[in-house]
Amino acid sequence: MSEPRGPVDSSRVPRFAGPATFARLPRLDEVERADVAVVGVPFDTGVSYRPGARFGPAAVREASRLLRPYNPGLDVSPFAVAQVVDAGDIVCNPYDIGAAVEAIGEAAGALGTTGTRLVTVGGDHTIALPLLRAVSARRGPVALLHFDAHLDTWDTYFGAEYTHGTPFRRAVEEGLVDTSALSHVGTRGPLYAASDLNEDARLGFGIVTSADVMRRGVDEIVAALRERVGDRPVYLSVDIDVLDPAHAPGTGTPEAGGLSSRELLEILRGLAGLDLVGADVVEVAPAYDHAEITSVAASHVAYDLVSLLALGVRPAA
Repeated sequence: MSEPRGPVDSSRVPRFAGPATFARLPRLDEVERADVAVVGVPFDTGVSYRPGARFGPAAVREASRLLRPYNPGLDVSPFAVAQVVDAGDIVCNPYDIGAAVEAIGEAAGALGTTGTRLVTVGGDHTIALPLLRAVSARRGPVALLHFDAHLDTWDTYFGAEYTHGTPFRRAVEEGLVDTSALSHVGTRGPLYAASDLNEDARLGFGIVTSADVMRRGVDEIVAALRERVGDRPVYLSVDIDVLDPAHAPGTGTPEAGGLSSRELLEILRGLAGLDLVGADVVEVAPAYDHAEITSVAASHVAYDLVSLLALGVRPAA
C-alpha cells in the first residue's frame, strides 16, 4: 500500500496560498485510495430560523488552512497514518428537501462503498438523516452521540417531515440507530413543552446537558458516554451550536449557556478507541460569524474527528 499523500507543506507554500481544500489536503481524484474523506454538503433549506449554513463548507475549509499535521491531543499524525482527502461537495437540490435528502444519501453511500469513512461538513442538520442511512446500510443500526443545543427529535415543522429539527426522530423510525445507545450532549435552552423531553426519552435518548458538563466535568461525562456506547459502531453528529455563542456566534439557532470549544474538543478526544463509522459538523453559518470564530472552531472539531477516524485505521504496532 502506498504511503499516504499529505497536505501541502506550509514551509514551502504559505498557509494563505495553495489549494482551498480542507487543511490543504489532496482531492479525492488525486489519490489511489481514501481512508477518510472530508466532504461538504452546502444545503440549508431545512432551517427554521437563520439561513446561511449552505456557506459553511467553504468557510470551514478556509479556516482549516491553519491546521497542522500532528495532533498532540490524540498523539496522532492523521494525515500520515491514513490517506485523508477532500472529496469536494455533494450537490443537492436547494428547492426540494426530499430530493436533496435522497441525493445526499446516495452520494454518501457511493463514497463509502470502498471503506472510506466520512467527516461531513454541512449544511444544516437535516443532512444527518441521509448520512445515517448511508452508514446504517453498511453497518446496521449504529449508536449515536449527538452534540447539540437542541434535541432535533421533533416530529414536523409546518407539516414538513424533513427539517433540521427532525432528523433523529426519522432515524429512530427508520431503524437506522440502536435505541439502546443514543445520547444528546450539550442540550440547553427553552423547549415548546415538557412533553418534548418525554417524547425524546420514549425514542431512546439519554441527555447530557451543558450544565451537566459544567457540574460533572469532562472526564465523568466521557466515561458515561463510553459506557452507553460500548463496543457498538458509533456515529458522531456535531451541531456547532452546542458551543456557547461566545465560541460560535455564526450559527442559525444560537442558545446561551453552551459548552466551550475546549470542553467539546476534550470530550471528543476522550472517545478515542470507539468504533467510529462516520461523523458530521453542521450549522456553521458564516454570515453571522465574527473573525472566523465559528469556522475556526468547526475546523478544529472536524480535524479531531478526522484524527479519531485515522486512529481507527492506524496499523497495529
